[in-house]
Amino acid sequence: MNRILSKLKEDKKLLSLYFTAGYPSINDTMDILQQLQDSGVDMVEIGLPFSDPLADGPTIQESSTIALKNGMTTETLFNQLKDVRKTIDIPLILMGYFNPMLQYGVEKFCAKCQEIGIDGIIMPDLPLAEYEADYKDIFEKYGLINVFLITPQTSDERIRQIDNASNGFIYMVSSASTTGATSGFDNTQSTYFERISNMHLTHPQVIGFGINNASTFKVATTYAKGAIIGSAFIKHITTYGAQSVRKFVETIR
Repeated sequence: MNRILSKLKEDKKLLSLYFTAGYPSINDTMDILQQLQDSGVDMVEIGLPFSDPLADGPTIQESSTIALKNGMTTETLFNQLKDVRKTIDIPLILMGYFNPMLQYGVEKFCAKCQEIGIDGIIMPDLPLAEYEADYKDIFEKYGLINVFLITPQTSDERIRQIDNASNGFIYMVSSASTTGATSGFDNTQSTYFERISNMHLTHPQVIGFGINNASTFKVATTYAKGAIIGSAFIKHITTYGAQSVRKFVETIR
């Protein structure tokens, strides 16, 4: 069974951390992964840096810019992860944008993910219709879960479509802003969380954007299976270095 599906079956609220591959330094990727697992994180999103990250706020954009300057590429990341399953057994998700995947070759990219042991992919700019028409069979051939995003502006009809197309969890974006742009949740977001909860979707939701401390993690996981932290973690390792992962995780739960 895919590791994401196994993790979703566990009777606990899930903590997922996002970091940008190749940041702060080009060779920090495996060390950060190991520290995250050792700190008890449930899943990890590994960001493949891209020069035009539409959904990312300034913190992750800056980390991507530095990672690219450090020399991070798709091939470099795959090389860094080639032995990842010798020491890492938690679910790993690659998060990026479709252009680098397309340039690499979609089937070649997916085959490499399977070879390495990647469990899922998040491509915010890959439309649902295009995925189902052109790429769904390829993703499924290589055992990859494609994670779709919903926002407060996504209609109920569209959410149902995404739920039907999903085979893992739904990434529930907490607000319409970019990553790192919000701090805490207001009544608008609470109403949104309740709305999605009351839809009783087939697939569990994991909330991202605006999760930055124990309090926001607790609120998010009141409504969802888990929560994803990205910008706050990037800020932490920017300030304290790549060796400070456990310190951050311990502040969340």
